[in-house]
Amino acid sequence: MAFSIKTIFGNNKAEALKFENTDIAYQSGLSDIWSIAKSYMTTKRLHPTPEAEVPVKPMTATSLSFSTEDQIFRLGHSTLLIRIDGEYILLDPVFSQRASPVQWAGPKRFHQSPINIEQLPPIKAVIISHDHYDHLDKAAVTELKNKVQYFVTPEKVGNHLIEWGVEPSKVNQLSWWQELKLGDLTLVATPAQHFSGRGLFDRDTTLWASWVIKGKQSKLFFSGDGGYFPGFKEIGERYGPFDITMIETGAYNELWSDIHMMPEQSMQAHIDLNGDNFHQTAMIPIHNGTFDLALHDWFEPLERIVHLGEQANVRVVTPIFGEAVSVKSALKTERWWREMLPNEELLLQAQ
Repeated sequence: MAFSIKTIFGNNKAEALKFENTDIAYQSGLSDIWSIAKSYMTTKRLHPTPEAEVPVKPMTATSLSFSTEDQIFRLGHSTLLIRIDGEYILLDPVFSQRASPVQWAGPKRFHQSPINIEQLPPIKAVIISHDHYDHLDKAAVTELKNKVQYFVTPEKVGNHLIEWGVEPSKVNQLSWWQELKLGDLTLVATPAQHFSGRGLFDRDTTLWASWVIKGKQSKLFFSGDGGYFPGFKEIGERYGPFDITMIETGAYNELWSDIHMMPEQSMQAHIDLNGDNFHQTAMIPIHNGTFDLALHDWFEPLERIVHLGEQANVRVVTPIFGEAVSVKSALKTERWWREMLPNEELLLQAQ
């Protein structure tokens, strides 16, 4: 396996199973916590959340049936609905109002999902990247469990789902580089540089992953969360190039760049994944536009990655939430956030 597992012993028996990154051992000590707390207290932001209504294109099962081509729909943050080979794949489904252990506190949504769980068509597979609250939503899993044929997770993450009532036979837990065949679809758990945990005492006891999604005609990459690392190039060499990469671009800061990429690194990840074909493929920046999880203005990730795409000759596709993106003919979509900004000078500041 490309990652290492560390077992911590106490009183002559194993107490915990810990997963580790391949390139860094990410730790957050008291000095890191203080630096982050100080930044939150001192950083002045003009636009941490949208001041106007975020545009959303409503979706229904009926509207989805109007097309049969491979398409991607961004529902919010890192939640995406993919139609590939006539089957639906749902990535990191978060439908709750807050990305939090409780619904009375924590980061609140900027916008509603363009489609609710009841309206979704039957789902072939739900793919989870890791167990953080902005990627693994217990309420969503509970509501989805009878609509989904398979749940596919990194190792140990599926245990959460089983505890929440998902039939164990539906849950598939993969290690890095392990493949799962679902008919003509191939799903591959690939490495990522991140960490896991939903509480104070379960740090890194579940695995985190990025994902390759390969159908008969289309090949996609979903980054989940993570810092920039050499693994992107290795994934590209094994499975690339990709028609579209869906790469984390948001909730970043230099203080935690080891486990959340800066926009320049997100662009480099796309290039690494696609080798010499990087300018012939498209990138959808995700992990932005739905929750306030960092110290940058809400629109900054989108503006910065669009600017970087223009410099690198990369097609950066920024759909309105709910807008269909054709996998085989992805075009540059409108820069919807710009109409929401009170001052054009903010765009230059973001770049």
